[in-house]
Amino acid sequence: MDTPNTMNNRLVLGTVQLGLPYGIANASGQPDAEAALAIVRAAVDGGIVEFDTAQGYGNSEQVLGHCLTRIGCTNDAKIVSKLSTPIEECTPSILREATISTLARLQVPALHGMLLHKEEFLAHWDSGLGDAFHSLVTSGYVKNIGISVYSPETAIRALETDNLTMVQIPSNLFDRRFERAGVFELAKQTGKTLYIRSIFLQGLVFMTPDTVPPAMAFAAPTLEKLDALTRRWSLSAHELAMGYARSTYGDTRVLFGAETQEQVTNNIAAWDTRLPDACVEDIRSTFDAVDERVLNPVLWS
Repeated sequence: MDTPNTMNNRLVLGTVQLGLPYGIANASGQPDAEAALAIVRAAVDGGIVEFDTAQGYGNSEQVLGHCLTRIGCTNDAKIVSKLSTPIEECTPSILREATISTLARLQVPALHGMLLHKEEFLAHWDSGLGDAFHSLVTSGYVKNIGISVYSPETAIRALETDNLTMVQIPSNLFDRRFERAGVFELAKQTGKTLYIRSIFLQGLVFMTPDTVPPAMAFAAPTLEKLDALTRRWSLSAHELAMGYARSTYGDTRVLFGAETQEQVTNNIAAWDTRLPDACVEDIRSTFDAVDERVLNPVLWS
């Protein structure tokens, strides 16, 4: 049987909240320095060794680096970041300088991974972009190169692209597009690492039909179905979301963010949820066809 810390190695602390007030259900805003330290410390104490950040996440890189240094675990932490360099400026020298800046903020000698932050960049991979990013690996600044995508089609192309070894996708108990497209199976076949983000759909999973913003009333029917599931299986929405990710996403990495130390410990506890097979099938049938407006935060405004 897996020990808690072994299983927690699949968890990744997303740190956008350390640099920006983020998420539809965010009630406390960006944490201060001591709260950020408590968040990162709770993750480390819970067996989490990977952290996701980006240059575009406000001062997240700097805050994360400061926290890891104070805790004394910069040598053990695996950090994945994303550059904000425009596509037309992605030359080897500019990427090198941008990466060195990220390393300085994080106070680490190398990154576990560097992701292209926009899936549109993949179209330029074979036109010099791939060579420019791969130079970060050969220079020793980065161990893996990957991409963050939004569509199953782009995820498949990324998994079939040479020198890309990480792919980050959105997936959750509402959003099963990547499952249906065979993305999880292809990642296993190609030996590449999938990172799952948005397992709580920016906090929408934690809302109810009564608390969802009026502009998002279209999400109420989906939340009503989730509420029925929680009552049917005597599990919280939190436990259903985490349990579904753990039960169905294979050997993937699963990201979650946190505004408080308590949220970190609660997420780690929820990750221990074992869903019965019948519950997994109930989730799949309940959310067999969810309105795209619910699945895509771009359409929320």
